[in-house]
Amino acid sequence: MKSLTIACALALGLGLPCITLAQPAMPAAMQAAAPAAAPSAPKLHAALRGLWHGHVVHTREYALAVKAGDKTAAAKAADDVVANAKQIADAVAGYYGADAGKGLLNLLAGHWGGVKALTDATRAGDKAAADKAMQALSANAGEIAKFLHGANPSHWPEATLQGLLLQHVADHQTQVGEIMRGDTAGEAKTWAMMQEHMNTIADALAGGIAAQFPNKAQ
Repeated sequence: MKSLTIACALALGLGLPCITLAQPAMPAAMQAAAPAAAPSAPKLHAALRGLWHGHVVHTREYALAVKAGDKTAAAKAADDVVANAKQIADAVAGYYGADAGKGLLNLLAGHWGGVKALTDATRAGDKAAADKAMQALSANAGEIAKFLHGANPSHWPEATLQGLLLQHVADHQTQVGEIMRGDTAGEAKTWAMMQEHMNTIADALAGGIAAQFPNKAQ
């Protein structure tokens, strides 16, 4: 419940709807980024939801494979994470240019490197390495938020994006721990929340792009 409350508060900061909390009035500058009941760019919203969902699917597959000691499945999942990151970067490059796509890909590579290190360290019971991975992931979240804010300062508030990404990092940590402990019931709840949180992030990005490029986003 705490994670859901945090996610809703962060969603409201970006002008996105949250069905579990009362919504305060949004500043005028934020209203342009808020997706309506029918998004102004439905294809973009659907595409970004699919891509960000793919990220958590493949990172989860990696954790499950590591837990099972299946090196072949782990390698495939790792390759899938990288391929998915390239697709996300390409989607951004379609609006902000090739350099922006490359910049985001480098940052997403840092995110995956942290998640992989966290997963491997947790499986090995190496708390020091897991803590180091979390520090790297937290720093990377700030870097991604700063990068995105720089591309779209009017519709992507840096602090709010950073909060959303830090929640995502915390979700990774929770999920990995549950998988490695064999807590299937706890992980099922975390997994459901992670998927909803990916929708929140994807909608925030899609809403910002649609507001910034109203004649291009579909």
